[in-house]
Amino acid sequence: MTTTGDILTETVADLTFALILGVSRLITQAYELVICNRWKYGWDANLMLGSDVHNKTLGIVGLGKIGSAVARRAKGFNMEILYRKLHGRNVRLENELGVKAVSMDEIAQNSDFLSLHSSLNSESYHMIDKSIFRSMKHTAYLINTARGSLTNEPDLIMALRKKWIAGAGLDVFEKEPPLSANPLLKMKNVLLTPHIGSATLSTRTKMAEVAAKNLLNVLKEKSPVYSANSLTGRSHLKINSKNE
Repeated sequence: MTTTGDILTETVADLTFALILGVSRLITQAYELVICNRWKYGWDANLMLGSDVHNKTLGIVGLGKIGSAVARRAKGFNMEILYRKLHGRNVRLENELGVKAVSMDEIAQNSDFLSLHSSLNSESYHMIDKSIFRSMKHTAYLINTARGSLTNEPDLIMALRKKWIAGAGLDVFEKEPPLSANPLLKMKNVLLTPHIGSATLSTRTKMAEVAAKNLLNVLKEKSPVYSANSLTGRSHLKINSKNE
């Protein structure tokens, strides 16, 4: 088995931050206001009041390659960065990025933006559920560019409806594409994208090139560029290691 390695890391991190900025600053609602000709009175002190991103606290669940790339972007916004890694601390990144390791309870309680970057497995399945949402600030946002099933989607819908959290930015869902009856599609406090984390021309081109080279190498009985098998290849990655 082969993968495309960490080629998509920076591109997914870009989208993650786009969701953070978009959902907190009400970008889609503001866009609709303008194009639907509902903006009537020019500048208004109370129009489209969103939330700041700078100086806020970002919680990262899964400080792998993508989580680390998101943390580097957050430093530019002078954010305090907390992280939760399912298996131990990363002292090197703590020193490099100034991030702080905390428990799941602490990251839920203190984050203004909770961003998910873990791989999906039996341990992480539905790890963000009702208990986490109840612990979060009512002004906080959930951001997920990793795997839809990291979050218990019915619990997320409940949290958004009951205003346990302020909103969510989602590039992934438990069922993709989501059914038309999915309440998330009608909610104003969410920003949704169709699993486009790696969707830039340059990144997708590089992914295709690596996939082709992997195939050719295997056919020639050479080591693939990136292997999912820990015994072969120059990059030893797990199958579900998109984010950690």
